[in-house]
Amino acid sequence: MRPALGFIAGLIFGIGLIVSGMADPAKVLNFLDIFGAWDPSLAFVMGGATLTALAGYRLVWRQGSPAVGARFDLPDNTAIDAPLITGATIFGIGWGLGGFCPGPAWTALALGSPGTLLFLPAMVIGILLGGAAKSFPIFTTKGA
Repeated sequence: MRPALGFIAGLIFGIGLIVSGMADPAKVLNFLDIFGAWDPSLAFVMGGATLTALAGYRLVWRQGSPAVGARFDLPDNTAIDAPLITGATIFGIGWGLGGFCPGPAWTALALGSPGTLLFLPAMVIGILLGGAAKSFPIFTTKGA
């Protein structure tokens, strides 16, 4: 049941990305271009997502346990450390250069966006390199 619910949630997310226009990298790049053809629509999409998540979390936390599963899956590590800052910075640079983040990139693949065919393989390679980099001492966190 859990995989089916995950599929449905992903499908709704993907449809939302298409309807909101966020599968188009030009939307993201225009949002980041504050001195050019600035497009504030991404801010409205993020604001709507934030309000929806806020309402959803408030409803879910009132329950004793999740609808599917024995307990809520919460992160154990809440530290803001060098690996988190480094990863977020690299993610942000990639998002700013390409106009894609992972969810919209996969959605844009189905739409046949030309930049997706270059971005997705590079993203997958980056994910693999990031996983391999965790074994280097500079990227490890003490006590983790």
